[in-house]
Amino acid sequence: MHSLYNISVLFYGLGIRIASLFNPKAKAWVKGRKGILDTLPKVTGKNVIWFHCASLGEFDQGLPLMDKIKEEDPSIFLLITFFSPSGMDFHHKRQHKADHVMYLPLDTPRNAKRFIEHFKPNKALFVKYEFWSNHIFAGKANGTEFYNVSGLFRQKHRFFKWYGGFFRRTLQQFDHFFVQNEDSKQLLNSININQVTITGDSRFDRVIENKSKVENNEIIEQFKNGEELFIIGSSWPDDEKILAPWINAQSGKVLVAPHNVDEEHVKGILSKVANAVLYTQASGDLSKEKVMILDTIGQLANAYAYGEFAYVGGGFSGSLHNILEPAVFGLPVIFGPKHERFPEAETFIQRGFGISVATTEELSKGIDSIKANRGELKQREMEFVAMNAGASEKIYQAVFA
Repeated sequence: MHSLYNISVLFYGLGIRIASLFNPKAKAWVKGRKGILDTLPKVTGKNVIWFHCASLGEFDQGLPLMDKIKEEDPSIFLLITFFSPSGMDFHHKRQHKADHVMYLPLDTPRNAKRFIEHFKPNKALFVKYEFWSNHIFAGKANGTEFYNVSGLFRQKHRFFKWYGGFFRRTLQQFDHFFVQNEDSKQLLNSININQVTITGDSRFDRVIENKSKVENNEIIEQFKNGEELFIIGSSWPDDEKILAPWINAQSGKVLVAPHNVDEEHVKGILSKVANAVLYTQASGDLSKEKVMILDTIGQLANAYAYGEFAYVGGGFSGSLHNILEPAVFGLPVIFGPKHERFPEAETFIQRGFGISVATTEELSKGIDSIKANRGELKQREMEFVAMNAGASEKIYQAVFA
């Protein structure tokens, strides 16, 4: 099975190279890994702690723990690897203490051996998911301790299938799993992995930290002008199809922060929404504007501080974005119908401060419902976020204290 895995990795790499001829993201994936193992920093004599994050979302999830590690021991060499270009392209938008950030090399035995033999990480922490077998096997052979941070497992994952023996062996290399919920713990126990602790989701720590560092935004403040503000965060075209008719039909203030801020996407929003102003071109008396498009990266988390309620995108593709970012400010959250991979979404619905919608009509009814109970929902939501904090500290105490 290991041989089949290695062959599949090679074919995956080939497929990405072919896709890079016409896909910008695939092109970035290939270009970012070119010669990557020939330009590694010197780490001789240093205590290397390695975090692997699939993309920017997992980086955010791991940041509170990364910060804690560096605060307690600044001499540690903090190594971060990403699989996706989104992490490499935007990690610099976050304040962090990483010593070296790079793409994870394609998971071949040769690449993994070179990577591990160079860095010799003392501990490796894989955030949420992505378990690259050759890097894990090479690290374990070199004495690296492996931990899973804020893990989230589902029955459909290959580890729990009849053909998943090789992938189960990969998980068995881990010294401990710190998972988000009881379901994940039970699934791991079902394949005889018992070194598991439920610590919750470290994203709660991250959004609480973000809230404490919110800075004033004069442009959004002038635009809001003391009025009720509906914030649409990380929207995709499928979200915008149901949002645009509602935006055009109502008279309140709306801030739209699309997931992709490329020119084509922004033009698409402008074609659907009447009388919108771009954040990057905002000038004059913004208080008279009805809709603002946040056409830049790095402002959304702060922008939620100005809102009364929010819509978070990605729920039409099954890739729901972070609903905790608005929740920490007490904004009830609306999102699309495909959210089964995100247990926090179901919890929000059950507790009343989350609403799933599939049409403009459902969106309108959801907003009316929120407005009627916003004060109560805000209080309950903020209490819920505070109650779920502390995962990063628990993991730190278990692994590093």
